[in-house]
Amino acid sequence: MDTNTAILASMLIPALAAISNLVLRDKPDLRDGATLGAAVLTFLCVLNILYNVGNGTTEPMVLFSVMPGLDLAFNVEPLGLLFAIVASGLWIVTHLYGVGYMRGNNEAHHARFFCFFSIAISTTMGIAFSANMFTLFLFYEALTLSTFPLVAHKGTAEATSGARTYLGILIGTSIGLQLVAVIWTYTITGTLDFTKGGILDGHIAGPMVAVLLGLYAFGIGKAALMPFHRWLPSAMVAPTPVSALLHAVAVVKAGVFTMLKVGIYIFGIDFLAETGASEWLMWLAAFSILAASIVAMTKDNLKARLAYSTVSQLSYITLGMALATSMGVLGGGMHIAMHAMGKITLFMCAGSIYVAVHKTEISQMTGLGRIMPITYGAFLIGALSIIGLPPLGGSWSKWLLVMGAADTGQWVMIAVLMISSLLNVAYLLSIVGRGFFLPNPEIAAGAKSTEAGVLVWLPPALTAFGCLVLFFYAGDIQTFLSPLVADAGPAVSDGGMSNGQ
Repeated sequence: MDTNTAILASMLIPALAAISNLVLRDKPDLRDGATLGAAVLTFLCVLNILYNVGNGTTEPMVLFSVMPGLDLAFNVEPLGLLFAIVASGLWIVTHLYGVGYMRGNNEAHHARFFCFFSIAISTTMGIAFSANMFTLFLFYEALTLSTFPLVAHKGTAEATSGARTYLGILIGTSIGLQLVAVIWTYTITGTLDFTKGGILDGHIAGPMVAVLLGLYAFGIGKAALMPFHRWLPSAMVAPTPVSALLHAVAVVKAGVFTMLKVGIYIFGIDFLAETGASEWLMWLAAFSILAASIVAMTKDNLKARLAYSTVSQLSYITLGMALATSMGVLGGGMHIAMHAMGKITLFMCAGSIYVAVHKTEISQMTGLGRIMPITYGAFLIGALSIIGLPPLGGSWSKWLLVMGAADTGQWVMIAVLMISSLLNVAYLLSIVGRGFFLPNPEIAAGAKSTEAGVLVWLPPALTAFGCLVLFFYAGDIQTFLSPLVADAGPAVSDGGMSNGQ
């Protein structure tokens, strides 16, 4: 399959899966099987693109032009392809988990749930392969709208309130701030194409560079940069598979992915370094990293604690871009994959605990590790990866971020990253310690396993193993992303392998 066809198929197949969920709503096994097949096919399409292009960059495929310099267009470049691999690959695992969770927890409206879930994946593929900021913005908004029904899925007053907060902040920031930044960019440059080295140099200077960056940074609400982060904990009222979608597969990753794309292809890393326009953003990201970690320590609700952990971890990626160094960009890009694997593990484990014993508060989870060893073992591995301990994938992305800070002599940022890891230890490993080592009178010695069904405990076990695998392939990921910070070269054609250098 040629690359352009594979790009379109990666967006079309999930959209067809959404339709099949409605058509087959009364045939659950066939419906869920068809969606699983669509997830596998989508992943294969992305792998086909990887085979064709490698870590090269293709010429844009223009579907239609709105006006000169404003096209609906798609192409492949290393960061977008990495995002597509992560999102499509984890869709397979998340769908299996979603089937087990929705059935095990007796949730209603399965067809509607998986319909919107599939649409969200389709829009995520559109974001990943967008060739310009105009196309990305359209799919960014579509992702917000498609995930709103998932957040509101339970239909309770709490779910409705959380969904309103979710929609209000994400639409408000994107329309009120990001759209202004996009229009401003187009007005002064005449284009929104993602271009190596950026498009703004020579078109804007002085304090206005920092102002424009601020409109983008706060307008990309999905990156959950403080103070526009409240949507993320508010969305925790949704079923846990949605939390996994929000925190690992699509929404927040779309946010930080957009942040990196703006830094690399709109502003340009060299331009940011020369102007110093991102220095304020670096300090705000550092504040978000520490403040969210401290708030996480105060949360007794497991999903709320993990939500604030996500706010903190996302700011690692924003910090990587704001450092405006090669290592910072590579660390931020790599952290998209590393955090996705670790955090999806933690959220699926939280759902496994809820399905098995209906516990949501950490204080209620004393001793559960002894009757749910697989779930808690997976949680431990995911937590260690988030903390950044070897031999788990998260250690490498944090190392690159530290190196990026060292490149610019930002010793305070290195201290922030180290302190954050210690806070990660405090609010994540305490959960594991409570589960394995504190006594619970209600759990008799030698009690049999109380794991949830196989479709609930197996997916987090697989992603926990993925955290280990990523440690040994981190070098390959760094090499794959290296064209992002190398000298710009000519685009490659659709066919053949290329290293993009």
